[in-house]
Amino acid sequence: MTKFIANSAKLFVLLFIFTLGNTAFAAECPRGTLDKQFCDRDGNLTADLPTDPSEWVDPDALIFAYTPVEDPAVYKSVWAGFIDHMSAVTGKKVVFFSVQSNAAQLEAMRSGRLHVAGFNTGSNPIAVSCAGFVPFAMMASPDGSYGYEMEIIVPDDSDIMSPADIKGRTLTFTSPTSNSGNKAPSALLKSEFGLVKDVDFETNFSGKHDNSVLGIANKDYEVAPVANSVMGRMIKREAVDPSKIRSIYKSQTFPTTGFGHAHNLDPTLAAKVRQAFFTFEWEGSALKAEFEKSGEGKFVSIAHKYDWDVIRKIDTANGVEYSCK
Repeated sequence: MTKFIANSAKLFVLLFIFTLGNTAFAAECPRGTLDKQFCDRDGNLTADLPTDPSEWVDPDALIFAYTPVEDPAVYKSVWAGFIDHMSAVTGKKVVFFSVQSNAAQLEAMRSGRLHVAGFNTGSNPIAVSCAGFVPFAMMASPDGSYGYEMEIIVPDDSDIMSPADIKGRTLTFTSPTSNSGNKAPSALLKSEFGLVKDVDFETNFSGKHDNSVLGIANKDYEVAPVANSVMGRMIKREAVDPSKIRSIYKSQTFPTTGFGHAHNLDPTLAAKVRQAFFTFEWEGSALKAEFEKSGEGKFVSIAHKYDWDVIRKIDTANGVEYSCK
């Protein structure tokens, strides 16, 4: 009996130590919404650099991707000068990766095939939580202001005059992860007009903002929410006739595409990547020629914890959880 009690006591001590160890480990690796493979010890809501240097990544070639908002072929040439600049600053070959969807871009970073990227507004929190994305920059106007609005658009001759008229119609979102193309309009239509998607109106997806803009202009869609920065650039390069489109709603201003790197990028290399963004000369560049169409002309520093707070609140209103599968 005495031996049984002694063994039981020993087992209790071992279990206590095991539990204490797990508790200590959990305390040392807080995560918030981050996937289990990441830690957020500094509380900035993004994944920390791994503490083990053997887990740092220092590739021979950096893979860069811009958010799949519009025609990737157009943006490969637009980013060419910036790619050359990043290559010169980092001393690495830099390859532009043309992604066709938000899901493909997320998976590429999660699997380690993408090192530097611009994730759109709505995908940013998902990329941060599930792919270890660490955003640090955003495009802004020369005076430092930034952002875009979500607009709900219809064909110019449509009988839909306000969001209230969407009831009973089919609204075309862009993609499930898009802020202005899905999440923001879903939350705003519900809170401001009492319209619940797939209940008060039918829905489908166009895939990208430019598809939605062109679809409305060509009367392929009845009504669609889009980022007006994308629509503005399309209008200025005459990709669409603005007289064929009418806006029936405009939201508050949201942050634009966030640029960043993979959390496990070698810190010396990550610092050079950041340097490349903030030392890029916009004047005379193809990047300026394209993005000044939406009023942008430089990169500014951002803090995901604060600059994406409104986006996380929209996700919360929509019941979105950053589930990483």
